[in-house]
Amino acid sequence: MRVRPTLIAILVIPLAACATPSTAPEEASFGPSPTLPAPDTSLVPTVHVAPVEARPAGSHPTAPPGFAVTPFAANLQHPRWLYTLPNGDVLVAESNTPQPHDEGRGIVGWITKQFMKRAGAGVPSPDRIVLLRDADGDGIAETQNVFIENLHSPFGMALIGNQLYVADTDALLRFDYATGETRIASQGVKVVDLPAGPINHHWTKNILASRDGKRLYITVGSNSNAAENGLDAEADRARIVEFDIASGTLRPYATGLRNPNGMAWQPQSGALWTAVNERDELGNNLVPDYMTSVKEGAFYGFPFSYYGAHVDTRVKPQNPDRVARAIAPDYALGNHTASLGLAFYDGKLFPDRYRGGAFVGQHGSWNRRPYAGYKVIFVPFRNGEPAGGPEDFLSGFLTPDGHALGRPVGVALDARGALLVADDVGNTVWRVAPATGTAGAK
Repeated sequence: MRVRPTLIAILVIPLAACATPSTAPEEASFGPSPTLPAPDTSLVPTVHVAPVEARPAGSHPTAPPGFAVTPFAANLQHPRWLYTLPNGDVLVAESNTPQPHDEGRGIVGWITKQFMKRAGAGVPSPDRIVLLRDADGDGIAETQNVFIENLHSPFGMALIGNQLYVADTDALLRFDYATGETRIASQGVKVVDLPAGPINHHWTKNILASRDGKRLYITVGSNSNAAENGLDAEADRARIVEFDIASGTLRPYATGLRNPNGMAWQPQSGALWTAVNERDELGNNLVPDYMTSVKEGAFYGFPFSYYGAHVDTRVKPQNPDRVARAIAPDYALGNHTASLGLAFYDGKLFPDRYRGGAFVGQHGSWNRRPYAGYKVIFVPFRNGEPAGGPEDFLSGFLTPDGHALGRPVGVALDARGALLVADDVGNTVWRVAPATGTAGAK
């Protein structure tokens, strides 16, 4: 008998909406030693989607006192990731889930797809990179040019010399780049295939160049929530890989990272850090997303355990030997916050207290009650390590009645040291800088 999707939705949505709200303080899921309660599993997991609502004209997200928020660029198409070129131009990857995609298959997939549409994530992928140029330095991009098109769910970007690397969902591409050009018409060269396929659960691929320009680090998310598609589907997934440009070879750099996205070099220590989305369906208060320094050769637990050696009993077969090797991450970023963007502040525009600290773009929960994320946070660092609790830096993406006016994703610094934030639901790149009349304002 064929079960109608509408009937499934009628059955599932009310049950999910009745999930018990979390009463744990939000601070317990942040920092170097988060509180990890016992797993809370149920037949119907929590589904709590913030429906999209247009931002009122003239309004903007909220930054701390002394800062001003302005739209650097508006009327974009699902902007996800940002990259600032040496000449000050800003590249924006306009991207979304590739097709075909496993989350659209079957009854559960159909339901998930409807929820994602409600959250503003159901639009087709624009599959292009747009160049934004602020020629007069007033903090607003006067021009938007389609820089590269006909891509396949692009995400990460990195310039090495005159070679621009772009990570599609299934391949690393290379394009010739000339400073100041506003369009690349060539198809580019496929440098290496990246794990994808008809099951491509976490599709984003970010890239970061080594400081000497000889290597690229590439994020590859898992092919499931918690290995429910089988361990074979996780081959070459849930990791950061290192690509040697001269030889054209890939090798695992760190594994067991469920869904790494943002990557950045910490200014004081020089260490590679990443922001990672952890697994779902273990309750409102599990599992915290996190950021961590990435140790070469380290294993971080996925899928067998989370936050070090906390075993996920849903994974079959178990692997105690791997669990014993799992490293706990450095800093929790809250339960189900969908922490994606990561940028360390190494500019000179902001007050000194921000130097070396991390900005994290939290896309926001769809499976937690109450909501979590939907903001950009700042984590102070000292001597290359986190040195304090998280601070809200850019908020105002949720209305009091739980509608989403936007969802922050990628974060980057512009050429002057202001913070740029890609808002994929609001179709805007926001710019945060010291307000006029304050120290450092430009």
